[in-house]
Parts: sequence; C-alpha cells; structure tokens
Amino acid sequence: EVQLVESGGGLVQAGGSLRLSCATSQFTVDQYAIAWFRQAPGKEREGVSCISDSDNSINYRDSVKGRFTISVNSAGNTVYLHMKNLKPEDTAAYYCAAEPRGALPPMGDTYNCPLEKIMYGRWGQGTQVTVSS
Repeated sequence: EVQLVESGGGLVQAGGSLRLSCATSQFTVDQYAIAWFRQAPGKEREGVSCISDSDNSINYRDSVKGRFTISVNSAGNTVYLHMKNLKPEDTAAYYCAAEPRGALPPMGDTYNCPLEKIMYGRWGQGTQVTVSS
C-alpha cells in the first residue's frame, strides 16, 4: 500500500525557515507527481507546490514563489519542501499527496503538475507548521 509520511513541522518565528519531508513507501517518486498542500483552520485545503521529477515539472502557488523550494532526494523516496522567510499566514497543517503520472495529463512544457486537490488520491496525515509574529 502506498504510504506518505510527513515530518518537519513545528513552531517558528516570522522570517524563519523549516524543511518539511514527505517520505514515501511502496513506490519511488519517479512514477508519481507529489504535491504539498496546506489547510489553515476554517479554510479550504490549498495546493502549495508540486513536482513530477521525471517530467521536469515543478509548480508553486504565487504566494510562496521565491520562498519555498520543492526537491527530491537522490534515492527518490523523499520529497522536501524547503520554506524560508516564513510568514504568519503560512500557518497551517501541511500535507503531501501523490498521484501516478499516468493518471494525470501529460506534464512538460505546456502543463505543469497540478495544484488542485482533486487531482491527488493518496494523502499523508499532515504536519503542523505554526509561524508566530
């Protein structure tokens, strides 16, 4: 069974940094698109970033561009979300999600990995990020 396990969340002051990890089991990242989502209390879950390493496809929501970086480890079984210059509005539970590349539209020059939650069928349990002002 495909499993995703997030870690790395915590409490940090505004302007600080965190690195979230999404460890995968039963599959390697090269066959999947992996995305990070977040959900603040009372708000909808929103896509933050995604990567389809085999397609050289990376995507970020506008509010995190230049501050967050998504990457894959060399073993292809962990996806990181490096977050810097954190803001109080980044406070949320962060989830990673996965979907087989074959189940998504072809990714490449004209289509990036998606940030819509409906596109992903496998989810982790989440890790909390709290940014104090």
